[in-house]
Amino acid sequence: MSSTAVPDTGEDAQRLWSVDEHLADVLEAVRPLEPIELQLLDAQGCVLVEDVTVPVALPPFDNSSMDGYAVRTADVTGATEEFPAVLNVIGDIAAGSGPLPTVGPGECARIMTGAPLPPGAEAVVPVEWTDGGTGAGTATGMTAASAAPEGAGGEVRVYRSAQARAHVRARGSDVEAGDLALAAGTVLGPPQIALLAAIGRGTVRVRPRPRVVVLSTGSELVQPGEPLTEGRIYDSNSFALAAAARDAGALAYRVGAVADEADILRATIEDQLIRADLVVTTGGVSVGAYDVVKEALSSVGDADEEGSGIDFRKLAMQPGKPQGFGSIGPDHTPLMALPGNPVSCYVSFELFVRPAIRALMGLADLHRPSVRAVVRVDQALKSPAGRRQFLRGSYEQTSGTVTPVGGSGSHLIAALAHADSLIVVPEELTSVESGTELEVVLLG
Repeated sequence: MSSTAVPDTGEDAQRLWSVDEHLADVLEAVRPLEPIELQLLDAQGCVLVEDVTVPVALPPFDNSSMDGYAVRTADVTGATEEFPAVLNVIGDIAAGSGPLPTVGPGECARIMTGAPLPPGAEAVVPVEWTDGGTGAGTATGMTAASAAPEGAGGEVRVYRSAQARAHVRARGSDVEAGDLALAAGTVLGPPQIALLAAIGRGTVRVRPRPRVVVLSTGSELVQPGEPLTEGRIYDSNSFALAAAARDAGALAYRVGAVADEADILRATIEDQLIRADLVVTTGGVSVGAYDVVKEALSSVGDADEEGSGIDFRKLAMQPGKPQGFGSIGPDHTPLMALPGNPVSCYVSFELFVRPAIRALMGLADLHRPSVRAVVRVDQALKSPAGRRQFLRGSYEQTSGTVTPVGGSGSHLIAALAHADSLIVVPEELTSVESGTELEVVLLG
């Protein structure tokens, strides 16, 4: 961890950190997880740490792209409906079949899609260009019952000529042996997993998805589905953070709500360290009689060990002024303590936790995409001097405009649910009028 993660004292503890300073402090302290070897499906969503080359050509042999007949081109030259080429069928070739027959002059082999092209054959004529081996005319429109049966021999009439290599997928037409299949740094999604399997890789070396433990603090919190008594509210933050962590690529473990008791919170966090690469808490970071997170985290695990500890600080931003960051436990597990108001919590996640998760994954691109957009408002919006404000917005790509959604209150979770972006109002701007061009962070 960086030295700034150790709790500050004196005047430095009272200063306002900028958003950029806090983010830089977080990213300086977070290091990518060590690579491990994983089975293919377990590696989905992970970042590849090595170049993968192709051991064998793909496809590994010439094969048919159609159901039809493998032929010599000379035998079907000039074939028409009136004067079809009549060929002897010497056998069937299915995908995965055994020894292949050799196609000689005046011969052909019935072939299925994906089956290897037999020796002597130069092209494939689709079954629709033939009578299907039934002597009943072209196969177009034939029913399954009238199609040539498996193992059919005898003769087939071909009604169209074929150029060499017609309907043949050439060996190595996808990738050749020795080609670069995937480069280090690639995020493994379904297509990449498919390619790895196709070239015979059963395992792959990746940085694992970070394990993120999420918990809310507050004795007033009730789990959704339970009765809501007077003075209580439902815990939404732990659900939002767990979902956001998964969206960022992590494996999220939602602990739920913990009462405002330092001993309980401390014990809960210590129990969770065994399965955490990052711990994220929400609530209890402001100055108040019941904000116990500072008290609890001051002695979690080996917090007194050099390089460990949580620094609680104030940021020049709205929402999300109070923040905590540092490391805890013998493994110096990173911990990020976010504010408890729902919007403050979510904005803080997007600005600080999401980049940290992606840094743990070893990704180069840590941040959400952003654009410049023109703000549309009915009346000017106020923004506090010296604070970077983040307003929820609805972005319109076609017109390049963004409209604020809801007010600036940090409790307005309904407005957040209908927003697809964050409007960034810089520190020096105290009024945002319609037509002002600002940076917009895209959330979708």
